[in-house]
Amino acid sequence: MGPAVAQRRNGLFGGTIDAMKVLNLQCAHQHEFEGWFASEDDFVSQLGRGMVACPLCGDVHIDKKLTAPRLNLRSGRNEPEPAAAQAPSVAMSNHVMDPELAALQARMLRALREVVANTEDVGERFADEARAMHHGELDHRNIRGQASPQEALALMEEGIEVIALPALPAIKETLQ
Repeated sequence: MGPAVAQRRNGLFGGTIDAMKVLNLQCAHQHEFEGWFASEDDFVSQLGRGMVACPLCGDVHIDKKLTAPRLNLRSGRNEPEPAAAQAPSVAMSNHVMDPELAALQARMLRALREVVANTEDVGERFADEARAMHHGELDHRNIRGQASPQEALALMEEGIEVIALPALPAIKETLQ
């Protein structure tokens, strides 16, 4: 299937958006995701400015996945759509991600977003906040933050439960 085009009548701020080009993208770490762009030129422009990044790892080395052109066979013509006939202007990949791996990647991202939605980010104060809650100096609440490997080990030795999570940029906000 070729790049999809999504249509929407009303834009977010009252304007009208006629169509969006939906591209299948992949970062250098083989994470696959969709990108929605007003046009091929818009995609190339954003890619060139480093504005297109993997929602899982933040990598800005993005390839447009190789897709077959979409044909309108009902018209009786076997001509490709004009956009499909243009030469690609960015690097392309024909890597096909294992469906089980893609599903696992999606489940992991959902689980991490759930953690973020239900915890308070205390940043670099994580070890101090966890200790204070453990010793009854602060009310218990779900927190997350940063700790060095040494700080995490010390917390575990004190009987404080700690779980290491990947620091993924996509878990902090909704993808667009």
